[in-house]
Amino acid sequence: MSENERGRTDLRMPDEDEVFAVVENMLGANRVQVRCADGVERTARIPGRMQKRIWIREDDVVLVEPWDWQDEKADIAWRYEKSEADQLREEGHIQ
Repeated sequence: MSENERGRTDLRMPDEDEVFAVVENMLGANRVQVRCADGVERTARIPGRMQKRIWIREDDVVLVEPWDWQDEKADIAWRYEKSEADQLREEGHIQ
């Protein structure tokens, strides 16, 4: 039986400039407060291509891309479904 038949799916993993994060607060105006895996709390922007297509809520696991010129801000690149976030926790990628 292959890994995919046992319930494991291949997930999008972070690129060299991306980091896992958990949504802490919804700030309004397409902005959220996230706690990143590198220990930094950032204000993240929900890009226009995700607005009204992918709904982001508190405690969602997301991939963020920190800004080069302002480390306390970031853009959200991807949102994981609950089952995908559980799989990331089981594999030890996030706490």
